[in-house]
Amino acid sequence: MEELSKNLSVAEVIKSNTATYNGIDNSPSPEHLENLKAFAEVIFQPMRDALGPISISSGYRSEALNNAIKGASKTSQHSKGEALDLDNDFKEGRATNTEIFEYVRENLDFDQLIWEYGTKEKPDWVHVSYKKDGGNRGEILRCKRVNGKPKYYNYED
Repeated sequence: MEELSKNLSVAEVIKSNTATYNGIDNSPSPEHLENLKAFAEVIFQPMRDALGPISISSGYRSEALNNAIKGASKTSQHSKGEALDLDNDFKEGRATNTEIFEYVRENLDFDQLIWEYGTKEKPDWVHVSYKKDGGNRGEILRCKRVNGKPKYYNYED
């Protein structure tokens, strides 16, 4: 399968147990593939070079897959090939989710960086997005569950 960068393949970013189980085609369009390549070049590969192996918990989601998992609306950056969720905390000897978050925040140009759930010391995973056509907001958020639903706050709050 095609490589997006030296250490990231298309197969890694489209892998989904839900898609496999439900027979959902999770192939990116050519436009989405270009977005994924830009993400890999600007976000993933520099992070990988600095921190070592990084595990992807959720990558590209076709519209059908996003609907199946009840993901964010049609504006989901995962469905545009502009976002990945990263989770290294289950891998011994790798950079932690906190280290990933801090590295992105301090070193990379991003659209959104989200500390997903967890505690004040450690996110359960890290969401990072990047828009290849510019307009990256550098928005840093924290997601918490409120009454069973995700709620997004300014990271510093």
